[in-house]
Amino acid sequence: MNRFLPTLLLIFLIGCNVTPTNTAVIQLSSLQPLPQAQATEVKPLRVAVAAIISPQGTVDSYTPLLDYLSVKLQRPVQLVQRRTYAEVNELVKTGDVDLAFVCTSAYIAGNRDFGMQLLAAPQVQGETVYHSILIVPTDSPTQTVADLRGKVFAFTDPISTTGRNYPLFLIQQMGETAESFFSRTFYTYSHDDAIRAVANGVADGAAVDSLVYAFAIEREPELAQNTRIIHQSPAFGMPPVVIGPGVRPQLADELQTLLLQMASDPVGRVALQQAGFEQFVSVADAAYDSVRQLETAVNP
Repeated sequence: MNRFLPTLLLIFLIGCNVTPTNTAVIQLSSLQPLPQAQATEVKPLRVAVAAIISPQGTVDSYTPLLDYLSVKLQRPVQLVQRRTYAEVNELVKTGDVDLAFVCTSAYIAGNRDFGMQLLAAPQVQGETVYHSILIVPTDSPTQTVADLRGKVFAFTDPISTTGRNYPLFLIQQMGETAESFFSRTFYTYSHDDAIRAVANGVADGAAVDSLVYAFAIEREPELAQNTRIIHQSPAFGMPPVVIGPGVRPQLADELQTLLLQMASDPVGRVALQQAGFEQFVSVADAAYDSVRQLETAVNP
């Protein structure tokens, strides 16, 4: 049997040196680390602010508040502006913005048309209401709403509660329309620009948000010197902060909590003050029933 050992050994050695043609040979010395996964870009929170005040005024007033949200959420915040309240509502409806500060009439329309939802409302001087005030130039002889007959009047936005619907309601109570009562009307698309239109003599009168008026004359005392109030409306629910129906419940809860807790944070209080607010509070839909009644009266 010993004569078979060399033959078997030869076969074994040949077998050990055969490399199958379908086997990849890996050189350990050439291995490279796996590429690191690219960091996912954080999607910004998109926030719309209705043109209750002018675009530059919005930037100045709301930037600290948006910066605060950015820090707390640890994500960028992008301010989105549009000229009209209806355009902002469309952004909320389509999900092109996540959060919006809107007018009361805009909330009523959005809630009715596509399920816009309340998050909170600002509180000012311990209250969550505001008024429509009618203003005229300081040197004007106008004393009452009736004295504005035949005058030039500035509205703020086609669906504004304080800047259009309320003054139209007053005129309708006299059996008039805007076309029959005023000599001419125009839209300013912000309340501070309506105030300036009256102060500069471009308009004989305007109806504006009482909070914006107080804020504006504090920052620009000359506006107080050149305008005066001749009428104030009953109280309306404060313009709210809202979201659209497509916003994730987790994000909605997080945003609401942040807003409601801002006043307890020193940095948050500074941001609130810059926007003219004391704090954000929870608000019920019923707070806007008087706005609904006004809208129905003006647009039956």
